[in-house]
Amino acid sequence: MGVTDRPLTTPLQIPAFAKINLQLGVVGLRPDGYHELRTVFQAISLHDTLTIERVRRPGIDLAITGARLDPGPTNLVWRALEAMSEALRLPGGWRVRLEKRIPMAAGLGGGSSDAAAALLAAARLARRPLAFERLMEIGSSLGADVPFFLVGGRALGVGRGDEIYPLESGAKRSVLVVAPAGIDVSTPDAYAWLDRKLTKAAPPHKLWLSCALSWSRGDADLRNDFEAVVFDRYPKLRQIKRRLLQAGATGAALAGSGSAVFGLFRNPAQARRAARQFLEDQVFIARTLTRAEFDRAAGAPR
Repeated sequence: MGVTDRPLTTPLQIPAFAKINLQLGVVGLRPDGYHELRTVFQAISLHDTLTIERVRRPGIDLAITGARLDPGPTNLVWRALEAMSEALRLPGGWRVRLEKRIPMAAGLGGGSSDAAAALLAAARLARRPLAFERLMEIGSSLGADVPFFLVGGRALGVGRGDEIYPLESGAKRSVLVVAPAGIDVSTPDAYAWLDRKLTKAAPPHKLWLSCALSWSRGDADLRNDFEAVVFDRYPKLRQIKRRLLQAGATGAALAGSGSAVFGLFRNPAQARRAARQFLEDQVFIARTLTRAEFDRAAGAPR
């Protein structure tokens, strides 16, 4: 190892948790071309792992295992660390190892969570103050879901989904995530399919915020507007949801715009029994996380 490669800090390992959407409503189109959302995010224990350290050599050395991803400047982890170096005016660079476990293009927010974890790790390693509001601004510039992963637990997302309001934690649930092989749902495609059904513009801020806050929080009241268009094109996803409910799930829904489907169970044993019905698919058994659990694991500043 040369002098320029020597670390400036000890390596920091941090989890990047997945999310599910307990409610996901696409209210309408905004004047800026984005979609107005009302969504209830819930962090779950399924996670990628980042190991990050500061080094003397400028630049970013990013290695990725568990998935085929570009480790260069288009990667969200790269962009997050580049933004933090600029915001904090940090000398040197970063060495990062990203271990992927969250399936990609599944609606679980893996890429956004990796970016948020990189922001949180950089803030801790820099040992320089950065207002949490500024961290949220940087997160929003990287992607609409990134701000949620700086908050964790359960939260309401409005606007593009990047305006975050923490909510009280609900009852703890085991989560069975089923990611079927051979089905990839492009988020732009899913929005395009849904756009054909949207007949109105987004209502005023107070109205859609009131609608989002009024949901009943019951497991059986899960809602995802994308199911109407995604299930028509991929009937297997509808079948997976039905099978999860038949296996005893208290609620089930499409994850984000897909392609994973999740079911909520009262305990891990029920989730494990249900998982045996999906031997042909990739399955993950996780649990919901409170904000306190998220903070302890991810070290989110407040």
